[in-house]
Amino acid sequence: MLRFTANLSMLFTEYALPDRFKAARYHGFDAVEIQFPYELPAEQIRAALLENDLKLVLFNVDADTLLQGGEGLAAVPEKREQFKAAVAQTLAYAELLKPEAINVLPGRCLDAGRLNEYRATFIENLRYATEAFAGQGITTVFEAVNSHDMPGFIIESSRRMLEVMAEIEHPMLRLQYDIYHMSRMGEDCAAFLRRHHEKIGHIQFADCPGRGQPGSGDVDFESLFGIIANSPYQGWVGAEYKPVGTTAASLDWLKTYSERLAGGV
Repeated sequence: MLRFTANLSMLFTEYALPDRFKAARYHGFDAVEIQFPYELPAEQIRAALLENDLKLVLFNVDADTLLQGGEGLAAVPEKREQFKAAVAQTLAYAELLKPEAINVLPGRCLDAGRLNEYRATFIENLRYATEAFAGQGITTVFEAVNSHDMPGFIIESSRRMLEVMAEIEHPMLRLQYDIYHMSRMGEDCAAFLRRHHEKIGHIQFADCPGRGQPGSGDVDFESLFGIIANSPYQGWVGAEYKPVGTTAASLDWLKTYSERLAGGV
């Protein structure tokens, strides 16, 4: 199965966030995802989803200053209570917005001497979040981010993700597999998708290098989308890229792959 979502934090940024829902629907998306929706009231997002007949598939727990160069929230030992408050905020949004999955970003450790402590804290917090979101029937996902773009990220590879999965072993915990980040790390995405599809709760993609739309880099999306379409994977595939040009001009891939692969051929 191959079902695409538009990541409204990176696509249609020509418009203010409230207007991106309409743009996504106009250009053929049935579902959207947002990195951090908290700049808008949940009620406003719900109204935009209903107005445009869209499903909100996924959003993230707040990550504090991670995107501004900080360490984030989920792995910092001194921020355990702040993380729990962020989970409570996410639960309030999820009650209205009904996402299928919620992403917990592991974050960075900027002091290499504390890396083990940070990883242990992340395991503790991920367990907490997974139990909390499971109470609403929501899958928790977490992702690896490449260490070139974000040095010090504590989960930077597929191997690390699988280690976390093995340690926690919760039926409502899955991987968020990002084709761009793992390509940037030199990994074989095709092999991973074939071997571990049952562990994946959400997929995101951008071309590599550059993080643009399919066709702007070196990733073989013909092969990868084919693997996803013909696998038992039932989740969504999120377009989380930086458009080269306008978003509308970047969407040739959507028509091409939707028509070619929606039937699993």
